[in-house]
Amino acid sequence: MLLQAIINGILFGSVYAMIGIGFSLVWGVMNIINVAHGSFIMIGAYLSYTLFAAYGVDPFLSIPISMAALFIIGYSIQRFVLNRVVRGSVFITLTFTFGLQILIANICLLIWSADYHSVKLPYSGAGLEIGGVVIPLVRLGIFFVALIITGLFYLFIRKTKTGVAINATALNFEGAKTVGIDVNNIYAITFGVSAALAGAAGALISPIMSVNPFLGGALVGKAFVIAILGGLGSTIGALVGGLVLGLVETVTTVFMPASYQELMGFIVLVLVLIFRPQGLLGKRFYE
Repeated sequence: MLLQAIINGILFGSVYAMIGIGFSLVWGVMNIINVAHGSFIMIGAYLSYTLFAAYGVDPFLSIPISMAALFIIGYSIQRFVLNRVVRGSVFITLTFTFGLQILIANICLLIWSADYHSVKLPYSGAGLEIGGVVIPLVRLGIFFVALIITGLFYLFIRKTKTGVAINATALNFEGAKTVGIDVNNIYAITFGVSAALAGAAGALISPIMSVNPFLGGALVGKAFVIAILGGLGSTIGALVGGLVLGLVETVTTVFMPASYQELMGFIVLVLVLIFRPQGLLGKRFYE
């Protein structure tokens, strides 16, 4: 049913937006293609699963814990390691984050094994039925939480002193240094915030996706598509990009086999690159 597919696409698109926002932030501010971003999402999902399995903590309640843990991890990686090569070529930073992804995957493999893990909530099967369309309560909750976190992040970037400093550093690195901004610290905060958003996304996907140590590669592919669709440096753009990708993938299943989901997402990506290379809501500065 087309209407059901559209509803599912919108609901899941909010998760895609959460996946893409942090990735777009690091790329737009620091010019780093963070291949390890998917691994940060995976860690957030694993933390949510562990808290649920060990203590019965609902994944929605574990979001602040996942965000705090991932912020510390991301901040530390950037502050003490990545800042040493951040002004190097794209190839150097890409290689570093690729190696980081492999390292994280193997650490997760040692801790949680290669088995698939998932969070099965007592209300997973509950839903609202309106005119023949079923809205799962879990996905509806994920949708609203994702929107709230996205809104809070937007206010952080636009209204706080740190957010203004992040924008200033993105627009003019040397100018930001000239006016006294500690750009190394700002880069670390940016990477930490990106990782925290990834942790929130991981907690949100844990009730609806199985987690394994090799999930990060697939997730960073999604993040890449979403960042390009929405436009680098645009929070609202990442939200729109996530919703568009979610809609494209779910609506595709109505007319084509499910195996074509990935293909259609990349076709839309190519079309956007051809006709609007800065993204749907991106600024030409970020091309």
